[in-house]
Amino acid sequence: MLLAEPDVTLAGRAVARFEGADVSVTVCHDGAEALLQVGVRHPAAVLLAAPLPVVGAAQVTELIARLHPVPVIVGAGPDGVGEATAALAAGAVAIVARPYRIEEILPLLTSGKATGDGSADLLTVGDIELDPAGFHVHVRGRSLNLPVREFQLLRYLMQHPNRVISRAELTRALWGTDALDSNTLTVHIRRVRMKLRDEAGSCCTIDAIRGLGYRLECSTDRTPAPSGA
Repeated sequence: MLLAEPDVTLAGRAVARFEGADVSVTVCHDGAEALLQVGVRHPAAVLLAAPLPVVGAAQVTELIARLHPVPVIVGAGPDGVGEATAALAAGAVAIVARPYRIEEILPLLTSGKATGDGSADLLTVGDIELDPAGFHVHVRGRSLNLPVREFQLLRYLMQHPNRVISRAELTRALWGTDALDSNTLTVHIRRVRMKLRDEAGSCCTIDAIRGLGYRLECSTDRTPAPSGA
């Protein structure tokens, strides 16, 4: 795991406790260094402090999701809640307390949430194939690049094909909370839908069922769905 923590004392305490739990940790102290280390070391997960100097946690999360799809956890103190919330919207999988409580973070590392996966089985729905372990998506054999949060959204929908899933269920499953700006889910749905339709030409789309939620449907003769969520 990579820990980006500007406070040397907090970092030292966290490393000691992680290593006591047999979790190997690489430490850096700002967002720019975190991006460099992610590219070089390819850690299984990243824990970012919020606030984070040089490059903020939200921007680091967004760049990691785009360039190196590694699950991100954000540690927020009283002065970092806004930055942590922005990082969550950018693709972080969870917000935890800072100073860090290892007992809060370890379950995320072992439950599948911080690895971006609750199951390693290949998922196939319609012409979409999703590999949870490898963070790969293919449509008709063509690779589709999705940031971590969009990947998790598509995976959840593929685990429940042809079923209407409420907004509340999706936000709990992906963000671990109901207290989320409603526009955040809408934006992620729209992005995944457009990538499936416009980039990959998939026969599958995400239908918005007014007042109920969303449903992943696939049909070889369907026309593309409108882009509004």
